[in-house]
Amino acid sequence: MGGDHGVCAVVDGVARAAHKNPGIRFLIHGDSVEIAQQAAKHKSLQDRFEIRATDKVVGMEDKPSHVMRHGKGTSMYSTVDAVRNGDAAVAVSCGNTGALMALSMIRLRKALGVNRPAIAVLWPSLNENGFNVMLDVGADIRADEHDLFKYALMGASYARNGLNIPTPRIGLLNVGTEEHKGRPELHEANRMIGNAARANGYEYVGFIEGGDIPSARVDVIVTDGFTGNVALKTGEGTANLIAHRMRDSFKNSIFSRLGALFAYTSLKRLRYRIDPRRVNGGVFLGLNGTVIKSHGAADATGVAAAIQLAIQLAKLGFTEKLAARIASGSLNSQDIPDDPTETPQNK
Repeated sequence: MGGDHGVCAVVDGVARAAHKNPGIRFLIHGDSVEIAQQAAKHKSLQDRFEIRATDKVVGMEDKPSHVMRHGKGTSMYSTVDAVRNGDAAVAVSCGNTGALMALSMIRLRKALGVNRPAIAVLWPSLNENGFNVMLDVGADIRADEHDLFKYALMGASYARNGLNIPTPRIGLLNVGTEEHKGRPELHEANRMIGNAARANGYEYVGFIEGGDIPSARVDVIVTDGFTGNVALKTGEGTANLIAHRMRDSFKNSIFSRLGALFAYTSLKRLRYRIDPRRVNGGVFLGLNGTVIKSHGAADATGVAAAIQLAIQLAKLGFTEKLAARIASGSLNSQDIPDDPTETPQNK
């Protein structure tokens, strides 16, 4: 109910996901009349969903603190509670990010050993699989060395299970690759992440810069939520600018229009590869349950992509694997040796 395009985009996205995944059932939370009217348009949803009726909606302008006190009875609260009660494997929402994180932490609680949960997204990259994992991108604007270390563990588990990368390469985002650059907490996180690499089954490449985010140098980018969110929004804006400028250039003259015609297949492939709707869905990591935040402006294609990610993670038992990884790597920062020799036991 809380996305920019409301019930229409959500139900249409659910219908696309249902068509692609015959064995999956759905709980749709919100206005029962609107949902039923929209669902009636899709044969793929017949006998595949249940409506959980709610009277209230969390608005994009609502403050998380207000939603924490008065959120009961909203579609967002009902959605998160379905995971808490075991009725659903994953929660997906297009609504208010801050409110969704606040409700998720209250209803699902943080996983043992996690101080600050993180939002992880897939970032288009030059890697063979086409994506890198980046976290945090907005769950919390602060992060100390312990939080960044946990982000590294969670990011490695996500890359291993979500992207099927046996030994993920992790980089810590900084203003330069030199060891003396950056804030003190980055220096300590650099030590902690590096020393724990072998025991936790990942490769640590050290400090990376902004230009490395879409590169093939790393698989996981670790940063605080403020920096990650700014980078994410900058990347989206830059992609839109390039697409706009390309359209203008190809409309400039008859010759450029002919060039666009000859390059149509290549342009179509490029558009598909950089289409943000394909990788819609930020995963809340560090909770006792999986929650996926879809972009508020997502259309049916974007919503279907977020649901597809939810299905993949649910089938893998990702929440349990992530909890095992955090538990196995949750040594006190002072106890992390300079040359650990343990081998990873949990995926």
